[in-house]
Parts: sequence; C-alpha cells; structure tokens
Amino acid sequence: MMGRFLLFWTLIFFASCANQSHNLLVEAESFEDTGGWVVDPQFTEQMGSPYLLAHGLGNPVKNASTRISLPSPGRYYIWVRTRDWAPGKWDAPGRFKISVNGKELKRTLGTGKDTWSWQYAGKVKIKTPVARIELRDLTGFDGRCDAVYLSTIMEPPPEELEELNFWRMRIKGEDPSKAEKLYYDLVVVGGGIAGCAASIAAAEQGLKVALIHDRPVLGGNASSEIRVHTEGITWKADRILRMINTVHWPNGSPESVIDDQKRYENISRYNNISLFLNWRAFYVTTVRDSITSVYARHTSSGEIKQFCAPVYIDCTGDGWIGYWAGADYMYGREDSSLYGENWEKYGELWSPERADNKVMGASLLWRSADAGKPVEFPEVPWAIDIAGSHSATSGTWQWEFSSDTLHQIDDAEYIRDYLLKAIYGSFYNAKKKPENKNLELEWVGYLLGKRESRRLVGDYIYTFRDEKEMREFPDAVAMETRNIDVHYQQKELDPARPAFLSEALYYKVDHYYIPFRSLYSRNIKNLMMAGRCFSCSHVGLGGPRVMHTTGQMGVATGYAASLCLKYNATPREIYINHMEELKKLVWGK
Repeated sequence: MMGRFLLFWTLIFFASCANQSHNLLVEAESFEDTGGWVVDPQFTEQMGSPYLLAHGLGNPVKNASTRISLPSPGRYYIWVRTRDWAPGKWDAPGRFKISVNGKELKRTLGTGKDTWSWQYAGKVKIKTPVARIELRDLTGFDGRCDAVYLSTIMEPPPEELEELNFWRMRIKGEDPSKAEKLYYDLVVVGGGIAGCAASIAAAEQGLKVALIHDRPVLGGNASSEIRVHTEGITWKADRILRMINTVHWPNGSPESVIDDQKRYENISRYNNISLFLNWRAFYVTTVRDSITSVYARHTSSGEIKQFCAPVYIDCTGDGWIGYWAGADYMYGREDSSLYGENWEKYGELWSPERADNKVMGASLLWRSADAGKPVEFPEVPWAIDIAGSHSATSGTWQWEFSSDTLHQIDDAEYIRDYLLKAIYGSFYNAKKKPENKNLELEWVGYLLGKRESRRLVGDYIYTFRDEKEMREFPDAVAMETRNIDVHYQQKELDPARPAFLSEALYYKVDHYYIPFRSLYSRNIKNLMMAGRCFSCSHVGLGGPRVMHTTGQMGVATGYAASLCLKYNATPREIYINHMEELKKLVWGK
C-alpha cells in the first residue's frame, strides 16, 4: 500500500511540471495568526484535514490572518473549502468572509452544501509577490475553513476525498518517503490518561518513548478541552495515575486546566519521553503481521515524521493504529438471544436478540455563567428543530448522542454538530425566561468526548460475564470496583424526550479484573492497546471504560513494553513466558 502511495505521488509530481498556471494552496490551520479561530483536527480521516473553527458561542471571533508568497503577481480566482453545517431556509450559522490585502470579497462563505466542498469566493488582482489573507467570522457559531486555493485559471480543486488528498500532497510538494525518521523503544499514540500512564511506566523502566498526541494539551477526555472527570479506582497504579490526574473536580469544571499543567510538567520530567503535542498519526507501515512505523503530521504546519519502534501502543480511543495495521476489531452490540450463536460466548445483558451497530454515544459538556447584567443571545432557528422546546443552562454527561444511522467514527462531525445545535437551541429557549436574562455561555466543548467506537480484538475478549462473575484471571493487570453502566438515548424509552439526552443502565458488582490478554492484538504481533479500544464486548466495556481503569491498562502495557524489549519478545510471548514478571511490575510485589 505504501509503495503505491509513494509511486502515485511521484507520478503526479512530475506530471505537474507541465502545468504552466500559477496556483497556491493555503491550509487554514497553518495561518500565522489564527485569531479567535481554533484548530480542529478531530475529523481529519473523514474530511481530509484539520481546519479552523470559529467557536465563539454566538459572538464573532477575532479574525484569522496570514501572509502568503505568490508564485507570480496577477489575477487570481479564489476557492475556499468549507461547509454549511446547518443548511435550511435560514441564514447559515457558520458564515464568514475572506479578504486579500485588505479587500474583502463580496461572496459570503460557509453557506450552501452540508458536505465539505470548494466554494468559489471570487477573483482578485494581486500586484505584490506577498499578500495577506484574512478570515472574518460573521456569527460566532462555528464557521469552518479548511483551506484557501488561489489559481490563475478558473478551475477548482478536486472534490472526491482520495483524489483531493493526493492532489494536496502534490501541490504542497509533500513526499512521505523523505520524512524524518525517528527511532524509539516504544511509540505510544494518544495522549489521554491511558497514553500518559503507558509512557511513564515504560520510561521508568528505561525505555526511550515517543508519545504522540494531536492536541496542545494532554488528558484526552479528562483535559480542559473536554472536561470529563475521571472515575474508577487507581489500584496498583495509584502513584503514576496521581501524577497525571486528580479526582476532585466535577464534570465540565474549569479546574481541569490544573491537571493539564500537572500532566505536562510530570511527563516533561522524563528525559526519555519525547512528547509530540499537536501531531496526528495518519498512516502505518507493516511487514506481514507487525507494524514497522507510524507516520504523523503536525496539525498546523503539516510537517510529517515517521516513528519507528519494535513495539506500539494504541491509545487513540478509536483504535486507529490497529485499524490501519489491519488488526481485527469489533463495533456495536453482540447477539444476546438465548438461541443466538454468541450467547455462550458473551452472555451479554441489555443487548439485542441480534447483533447490531449501536454503541454508546459521545458528549459535549457545557456551562453558562451569570454576567452580572442582561446579556442577549442571538436567535438560532437552525437549532430549534433539534432542541425543540427543551430548555437548559448547562449540560454534563447526559448530553450525549448516538443513533442507528450515524457511525461514531465515520459520522463524528455530524454527531458533534448535532450536539452543538441541541446546546445552542436549549440555551436560547432558557434565555426566554426572565430569571436567565443575565446568563451567558461560559464554555461549550467542541471536541467530542467519546465513550465507544472500535474495540481491537485481543487473545481474550472481555465480557459482561467476566465482570458479573468477578473472574480472577491468572494474567490480571487491572482491577475495578465501579458499577457497570451502559448508556442509551432517553428517546428509546420515551419518545417525548429529546434525542440528544442519554440515560444509564446500571449493574452492581463488587469488583472485577482485566486480563493482559485483552490488551494486545491477536493478529498484529507488536501492537498493544490501552483505553476504550481494548479487547472487549459492548457491555464488557461498560465498567472498565472510565479513565482510572484505562490508566491502569496504560501502566500494564507500558511495563509489558519494557519486557518486550528486555526479552526481544512479543506481547503474546510476555503472556506465555514472562507473565509473573509483568505482574510483579504491575502489582509491586
């Protein structure tokens, strides 16, 4: 696959030499000054690139701007890749304008199609070799800009995603074969609680570790960008987990920023952890059944690096490293019919008679605050069709969305936007009440806090039955006492309830253990996983999906990586031949 990838790039690169037109592609996320816009890379696999998001909570954000060096002065046609995230009979909520050298083009962008596409902005005569581009947000309601394309011929870039991706690489002169190669003992992808814990555990055993994370702060769902508080027990991993998290702040609290700083400072203490913030993995290379490298791209500059190691840990949540490597994975709910083929295997509770693709949903947390004076909030007709008459001034974990028709990975941007409409519409309804006249939106998340998506398959698939029976595995490396809970949309039981609110089904259990065999891939030899993408059934995930438990998984895989290096062994061989040594590291005995 990689050979075809590089050959294709080489052919189109040389073919481009015959093109005499002048053009320039400007990636919005690479703007010198992003102003009040934020870089959002979470949907790169679905739409092709990180992009700038005007997340102003109804107040237009500060302009984003950058200087560009043109191949030649002249008349340029300008296209902007964007989308209307709430199309309808109203004005689009994400409207914005573009200007060149201070001249604002007439066309309003962020309107029209609800899919990503190139929108023609207009033409402009540029007399200087260096020009300035500026994006002006008109609404504060999540306008988005992926890229700006300038060309001396009236021909837009390609629309189809695969063709567009190759086109982007060609026009930017990207050549992954020339990416800087970096060598480590361990590569950890995903800087949530599990990834941080894995990195520290491995580093303390002397490994040279690369920790790759696509955000500016560590913590994943526990970070100040998402603000889900951690739950579960720390068990034998208490010392390491307390270095990267506390348990005192509630869901949505701004106190989460304190833990951001704590994680960064403690990870930075380890000279043998190389931290790559704002780097997003996008490709892996394999030889037979082993990973040989992971490619990652900087979310703003677009620079590419190749990370090589004998062992990899997937802490991405969505299981991207395993997915790209061809690892077996599961998605959805298993069959729980008494006569179903999986009954004896899983014995699942709260699952359908026949397997389906339903999973627990994703959340956006949000808060409002008293401004001490009356504050207006704009009309949001594009949100009312989702919010209905629902009224709210804050939202925590129950603001969650999952559906039969939307996939938690493939349709993630639509799920996030659905929740934004629910939040803005519900707050608008609340503002109609006199007692809320002084309230203003203080913070609304824009990064999805996911609960479930892909689950990579290991030598053992952890199930509800294992939790219920409190099975004591000989290779237990994590333990939890938290009740099992699985979420569903309230509308499933009460059609009158909003579709964006969830509820939880609980099953009380005293304690349960997680086996090491559920933390490495059954068909990719040098891949382990920690976090919600570990090897489990849908309901099996219900208990150990919380962050202290996934942090325990991280510690176990980090220690296991040190043994892989020590014995030149695979994770499976650690289970077979060195399990007692691993347990001694985990249990501290």
